[in-house]
Amino acid sequence: MSDFHQNGKITTLHNLTQRPVTELEEELVGFSRHRPIGLVLPSLYSELAMDALENIVQELVKVPYLDQVIIGLDRADEHEYRHALEYFGRLPQDCKVLWNDGPRLRAIDAMLDEHGLAPSQPGKGRNVWYCYGFALATDRIDAIALHDCDIKTYNRSLLARLVYPVANPGFSYDFCKGYYPRIAEASLGGRATRLLVTPLILALKVVCGPSHYLDFLHSFRYPLAGEFAMRSDMITDLRIPTDWGLEIGVLSEMHRNHSMNRVCQADIADWYDHKHQDLSAEDASKGLSKMSIDISKAMFRKLAIQGETFSLDKVRTVKATYYRIALDFVDTFAADAAMNGLRYDRHAEENAVELFAENIVTAGAEFIENPMDAPFIPPWNRVLSAIPNVQELLIEAVEQDMNEYSGSTGC
Repeated sequence: MSDFHQNGKITTLHNLTQRPVTELEEELVGFSRHRPIGLVLPSLYSELAMDALENIVQELVKVPYLDQVIIGLDRADEHEYRHALEYFGRLPQDCKVLWNDGPRLRAIDAMLDEHGLAPSQPGKGRNVWYCYGFALATDRIDAIALHDCDIKTYNRSLLARLVYPVANPGFSYDFCKGYYPRIAEASLGGRATRLLVTPLILALKVVCGPSHYLDFLHSFRYPLAGEFAMRSDMITDLRIPTDWGLEIGVLSEMHRNHSMNRVCQADIADWYDHKHQDLSAEDASKGLSKMSIDISKAMFRKLAIQGETFSLDKVRTVKATYYRIALDFVDTFAADAAMNGLRYDRHAEENAVELFAENIVTAGAEFIENPMDAPFIPPWNRVLSAIPNVQELLIEAVEQDMNEYSGSTGC
């Protein structure tokens, strides 16, 4: 059962009554008549073989209020794209699959690259950016949700509770971030949030002083949640990071562009589990090691934009402060796990803290060495200014792909 807690920065919408999903959906059907609702699913082809995505699709088949489902498909050849069209063809909604590795979308990407507007690296950020661009191009939806395709504990109530705040025309919210407890196999999950983001925010507040931005980040119960919903008109000037800083980057954009009374977070699941990233202590280009560097760098960059000055000595001070705070959190989580009968590997947790501490210094050094690095994909309003017909080209490419390889314009 949730609580009533409000942090005073953004609105928290709790799950106090376990309201039946059918009631939420009945309201959402009514909302969708005035504010059409869509869903973006960034997917790797390999996820089609996983039980998690199969369950997600089976749940989405039952959802009555979605006007459009946009699937961004990565790492798929022609045969795999055909299979994806068949796989997602069960969805009753208007469904479009963007074959990101297909020749038509690659040609558009090459054209954008000639103008210096293409995403600089593959990954979830690039996938989501093209899906959002397609949503803008079709102009069918006013509220758009996004969630990952590896959620093992998915229930369609997650989507209903996520999109409800921005779909309800009686609410003033433009953006909603989901949150939930991360419990996996009778142990605490969410290491990157618990052991990196929260103690790093607190450390930066100690070293850098009061910050509205850090207070804003700290007000989210799960800032790294990959589930959020927004009004579609917010997409045009949204700068999406290309790296693992996607979730922090999107929150930073909300802080920069929008009033706090237009932002909320919602309790969307009683518990949540998904595909876990390896710590990857031996390879800083993978797993949680890479994630911790990208997230730390994103936070350094945002604070620098606001006038904070960083040096290597200051970064080392941040590291030392972070390390002490994070170790205190290890004690906190050990007690919380024990009281709830969960397993807790203190050695593994402290190993993660030690790796994150080193990576904070790595991130700071990389930022200081290259402060003009631009990790964001250009917003769609800039792309449209440079290439006015890009939306028509994007729609045509997706429709031609689906016609050629499935014989229809829907999934």
